[in-house]
Amino acid sequence: MVKTAKVSASHETGGLIVHISGLLPSLSPAEQRVARLVVADPADAARRTITDLATAAETSEATVIRFCRSVGMDGYPQLRIRLAAEAARRVEPPDARVVGGDIPPGADLAQIIATIAFSDARAVEETAEQLDAAVCEQVVEAISGAGRVDIYGAAASGFVASDFQQKLHRIGRTAFYFPDVHTALTSAALLGKGDVAMGISHTGTTLDAIEVLEQARARGATTVALTNFPRSPITDVADYVLTTAARETTYRSGAMASRLAQLTVVDCLFVGVAARNRARAKKALEVTAEAVQPHRVKGRRA
Repeated sequence: MVKTAKVSASHETGGLIVHISGLLPSLSPAEQRVARLVVADPADAARRTITDLATAAETSEATVIRFCRSVGMDGYPQLRIRLAAEAARRVEPPDARVVGGDIPPGADLAQIIATIAFSDARAVEETAEQLDAAVCEQVVEAISGAGRVDIYGAAASGFVASDFQQKLHRIGRTAFYFPDVHTALTSAALLGKGDVAMGISHTGTTLDAIEVLEQARARGATTVALTNFPRSPITDVADYVLTTAARETTYRSGAMASRLAQLTVVDCLFVGVAARNRARAKKALEVTAEAVQPHRVKGRRA
């Protein structure tokens, strides 16, 4: 049976700039130039005529129109209206050109702290804004009823996968995380109908995660992808797609923010699963906490 992936990100449910940022890798090079201008300064883009924007992006008016359609707009007038509304609702700090963007050369530690904090907070907020509650509910239902859950992720996404596995295990759900792709593939080959496989990849292009989900899906398991880009390759092998909203900046602070955005999503899923059977989850948390209590320091040191 061929299953249809359900994508959570939408310019109707979340910010337009977040939506465009997520689609950017899937656009043509010329459309990407338009997208970068729009994302960098929505207010300025909203004030431009289609000719002005095309000239600034070193492309044609026809490309701008194609860009509009690629991001779900009927045409340029609708894009300008949405951009103006987006710019009006965005509340930036006075030093947003530093705090909201890249870390400039020679930045002192105070600027670095402000930039990282701003990027992390925005990633969590914008992820929550665009997260589709209906798709989350379907994923929670699948995990709650699963015989077992396999979770995959490489590098930084692997830390998130491990965290989610531990959370599910703490409330009595049978869940596994395999950092080695060979072990992950062999595990996926043993999954079947009623099981869930979840792949976490910020870019959505990590071959390890894609191959594992592909294997799991071929065996009849329900597959879930968590990525920052709703048109990335991993979504082609996912029944359900959940998206984050983190941006890349200097020193890959965007990649750091992506980890927090991913954790936000898996925490929502975890609490959703726990809420399905509060009594069982509460009991499991109490029992596991009691098991490790002897390994905690008692009282204060002299």
